[in-house]
Amino acid sequence: MRRILVCFLVLLACLGAVQADLAQGQGYPEGGGQMPGGRSGRSQPGSTQPGAESPQQSTEKPDAAAKKAFNAGLKSLNRAREFEEAAAKATNPDKKAVAMDKVGDAYGRALDQFTEALRNKGDMVDAWNYAGYVHLRLGAYNESIDDFNHALALKPDLLEAIEHRGEACMAVDRLDAAKAAYMDLFNHARPLADQLMASMQKWLEIHRAAANGMRAADIDSFGKWLQERDAIAKQTASASASIPQ
Repeated sequence: MRRILVCFLVLLACLGAVQADLAQGQGYPEGGGQMPGGRSGRSQPGSTQPGAESPQQSTEKPDAAAKKAFNAGLKSLNRAREFEEAAAKATNPDKKAVAMDKVGDAYGRALDQFTEALRNKGDMVDAWNYAGYVHLRLGAYNESIDDFNHALALKPDLLEAIEHRGEACMAVDRLDAAKAAYMDLFNHARPLADQLMASMQKWLEIHRAAANGMRAADIDSFGKWLQERDAIAKQTASASASIPQ
């Protein structure tokens, strides 16, 4: 009887040790292991634990990150413009070269920041618009067109994007797309239409000096179209000026 009592006490002690181990989380391998049913020790989507963010907080987080990155991109963009002005005013070739290096760095930084904003909020129209502008300034014209296409898909009446996309189309000899952009701007934003017209005239001047792969007939046809549109723009401008206010 005494021997049976001793065995019973030993068994109780062993059970107590096992329970203590389980209470301290030592029942699973370190690193989270697998819980019963194949689930890991980490909380599952939609579950709430003390100190965990609510679903609403988690959806607001990307928006905040996008806004922060976008604002940083605007600062970098302004710095790039300042460096451009400094480079334009510089008379010393070395100083001009240094300023131009800073221009490229600032534009590259701005592009990274606008891209980060879009990574967090893919429907951020202004981020697409500014990314397109930076690509345009860096000479990445096809990328610029793609960015502006995204912006205009979200906001079709973003006239600034239409003008800049027109400039990018001119740079890659997409004349019909540039002409369509001009006509849209002519009807809705004459100053932007005039700005695009200046880019078109510059393109014509360059390609008349060196065709750069364009057919002479296409260059001449585009030149005639520009001449006609320029005449119409001047006529309508004169008519508007003569109307009593």
